[in-house]
This record gives sequence, C-alpha cells and structure tokens, in this order.
Amino acid sequence: MDAGFPRRTVVAAEVDGTVLGTAKMHPNHGGPASHVATASFMVDPRYGGKGVGRAIGEHVLAWARGAGYRAMQFNAVVETNTGAVALWRSLGFEVLATVPEAFNHPIHGYVGLHIMHRSLLRQIDS
Repeated sequence: MDAGFPRRTVVAAEVDGTVLGTAKMHPNHGGPASHVATASFMVDPRYGGKGVGRAIGEHVLAWARGAGYRAMQFNAVVETNTGAVALWRSLGFEVLATVPEAFNHPIHGYVGLHIMHRSLLRQIDS
C-alpha cells in the first residue's frame, strides 16, 4: 500500500437487493503519485438520469477526501457520453486533455477519451 492510501474500494448503490450502480476507487498511480485517486463507474441503464450516478459520484469524492487523497483523475471518459461529462463537470471536474480517437464507440466509431481532474482540497460543489 502506497503512503497509507487504500488500494481498492468498491461501493454499490442498491435498493431492495437490486444493484443500481457501482464504483471502484483506488490510487491512480503508485509511489509518489499515489495521492491522486481514480474511479470507474457503472450505472444500470434502466436507472440512468435518476440521480444514481450523482449519488455514487458524491460518495466517491467524499470517500477519497476522507482517505486523504488530494485530487481525483479520470483517465478515460468517453467524449460522446455527454451525461457522464456533464455530471463530472457539475461535480467540479474539468477536462485536462482529450486523446483523439482513443475509443472505438459501437455507434459513433472512433471518438476521444477525456482525461478529467478535480482537486479534493475544496468541498464538493453540488
């Protein structure tokens, strides 16, 4: 474990035994860069647009801040996933760069992947 940060934590949002969405959080890199967290998310499409992603995102940001991380970075947010991009922007993330044609989308073909980042040294703006 680097600098005392949790290696991996998984959370799930569920109601009456039905999983609505999930997230996996861990350091983005090891060693001297382990103070930056990352996370991967999934929301059941039946519950998209119902606040599940926001609830999980807010939980993950609070978890990372509580665990002592200084920032969170997402390495691969598909640029055509406008719902996710809007959600992360509303939670204080900004696009640092877009890797062109890094994702082969089944409908849109080759599209970019955003690298998104936010500091955890300020409160969640929700």
